Amino acid sequence: MEWRKCYLDVMLVPLSFLITITYHAWLWHKVRVQPLTTIIGTNATGRRYWVSAMMKDNDKKNILAVQSLRNLIMGSTLMATTSILLSAGLAAIVSSTYSVKKPLNDSVYGAHGEFMVALKYVTLLSIFLFSFFCHSLSIRFVNQVNILINTPPDPMSIVTPEYVSELLEKGFLLNTVGNRLFYAAMPLMLWIFGPVLVFLCSVTMVPVLYNLDFVVRNGKGKMDVNGDRDFV
Repeated sequence: MEWRKCYLDVMLVPLSFLITITYHAWLWHKVRVQPLTTIIGTNATGRRYWVSAMMKDNDKKNILAVQSLRNLIMGSTLMATTSILLSAGLAAIVSSTYSVKKPLNDSVYGAHGEFMVALKYVTLLSIFLFSFFCHSLSIRFVNQVNILINTPPDPMSIVTPEYVSELLEKGFLLNTVGNRLFYAAMPLMLWIFGPVLVFLCSVTMVPVLYNLDFVVRNGKGKMDVNGDRDFV
């Protein structure tokens, strides 16, 4: 009768995944079709202008460019370090002979068999590893930009502002994917305590992410981010 204990896991956890995937598929569509209605598309446009300005007046702005990119590298490094540390901790739990599920058996809903507990930790481990992988690649691309953005201007050079912008966008894209994987792991961490919390956390995260991802225009035609600042 193990299936009677895990029916909530089978129903609510995939539904939570579906909610998150559907939101991000819709966000990706908006970024592709209407980029200026999203924070991601607006920032991407701004970064292209920024790279062009930095390379055009490199003698005066080279330190500003390096410092800005260094801050991005530090943020990605922090997230990569956090992800790999959590992966190491989860790997230690999975390989340990100590049972962490016994105190929870009578207090939460869902299945708590050995297979289900192993599935929870392995799923979390996989997501954190993919997050680490994305942040590591992001650091690689931003390091390349850090060097190429200070390239002396040369009409015959293949290192153009468009090429450097493309590298920077790849770095930011990987950083965004790594962050979203990290966010997706938050509801799954609650799966340890039961599938109901996973579903509730996923439903709560969607409006939060929406307020962070989209730009709302007010009646005056200006862009209002989260309803508290106007941008021309």
